[in-house]
Amino acid sequence: FLNYDIMARFRRRTCIILLLFILFICSIMMALKTLRPDRAGFGDPFGLGLLPELQQRTVLLDSKQNSLKRAQGDTVTRASNLHSIDVNTMKASMSSVRKLEEELSSPNYNFHIFYYTWYGNPQFDGKYIHWNHPLLPHWDPKIANNYPKGRHNPPEDIGANFYPELGSYSSKDPTVIEAHMKQMRSASTGVIVLSWYPPGMADENGEPTDDLVPIVLDYAHKYNLKVTFHIEPYKDRDDRSMYHNVKYIIDKYGSHPAFYRHKTSTGRLLPMFYVYDSYVTIPEIWANLLTVSGSQSIRNTPYGALFIALLVEERHKHDIHRSGFDGMYTYFATNGFSYGSSHHNWASLKAFCDSNNLMFIPSVGPGYIDTSIRPWNNHNTRNRVNGKYYETAFSAALLVRPEIISITSFNEWHEGTQIEKAVPKRTGQVVYLDYKPHKPNVYLELTQKWSEKYRKEQEQWLM
Repeated sequence: FLNYDIMARFRRRTCIILLLFILFICSIMMALKTLRPDRAGFGDPFGLGLLPELQQRTVLLDSKQNSLKRAQGDTVTRASNLHSIDVNTMKASMSSVRKLEEELSSPNYNFHIFYYTWYGNPQFDGKYIHWNHPLLPHWDPKIANNYPKGRHNPPEDIGANFYPELGSYSSKDPTVIEAHMKQMRSASTGVIVLSWYPPGMADENGEPTDDLVPIVLDYAHKYNLKVTFHIEPYKDRDDRSMYHNVKYIIDKYGSHPAFYRHKTSTGRLLPMFYVYDSYVTIPEIWANLLTVSGSQSIRNTPYGALFIALLVEERHKHDIHRSGFDGMYTYFATNGFSYGSSHHNWASLKAFCDSNNLMFIPSVGPGYIDTSIRPWNNHNTRNRVNGKYYETAFSAALLVRPEIISITSFNEWHEGTQIEKAVPKRTGQVVYLDYKPHKPNVYLELTQKWSEKYRKEQEQWLM
């Protein structure tokens, strides 16, 4: 009888242990499932009310000569000093490049990532730039009156819903530039799409940054990355000014080993330019620049290149074709925000591009939230769902077999589309969002995962 009692207790204990083990396995499976890609879309379509506000961010700085000289004077001097220091530092550290190559994923030059160098802080710039972003009012005064006004007050209070691991950094800080290059390379991206304004120009909340391009190119080269240009809208941008912009960029930066050239189907190596808000300019003006018979034609000249237009509405695809562009991209990381950014429209856009000899470059993003600078814009928020939203976008992009995928963005913190490392932070007034339960580098790791998946699938497409 005693033996029977001992055996019964032993069986009970064994059953309990087995049950706990099964529960443990199930919890792990549920945790992993949150990162499994899903083809279901997120969010509802709601029109383009935000677009006028998006255009506010890009205007010419005060064009008076004295302010231009002042803006360029100190900045160029500081940047040139930084550049000479950087070159010496890099020469000393080139011995570590081979080690870096072994540690980091190989770059995927068909993964292009949007990058912004408009941030500043007192240490490098004498003041905060962009981190102190103003709260933008709604265009309807009745709605605007219901929301706070003013601007952010760094370093604790910044114009972003997430907080960078590097803090309220300066884009001029060489250690920041290098950290960014290392992160982008670890994510297995290959081409940096650098936000660019002509010399002396900037967005309305920033300062000129063209003088930073040589430093970005140097550090990109160290990490075997390439750099192309995202030409932002500025006052009086037209066929003539764009011709001069392209000539300036190719003459000044085209000989750098990190300057990106895309290999076309005919085997030609051509520079590539993304043109933000291209739809603001009428097709007839673009055709002057981008068609062979245009009055300002850049075709069949030493400055020939590939020009990629922003597609927002469906009708833009016909305008893009008529303008003479070589392709289109969708930019926005908000599925359902615009026709172009809605994943379910990518197949028809790709078919249109294929039939008209255009490139289709879908833009994927990890989520979207800009209520730190547009407090009234909560309906455009796209929750990250612990990385699942990002994976859904990649999954949708791979379905249409694009030649290039663009990523919005590495560090557009104002709109919460960044994949740069972010950390949890709480201040007196603000609790920032974060990437928990994952680590600060989770979106870099997801990008690297999908870069490898894209590479493998592309091999199958080409067979």
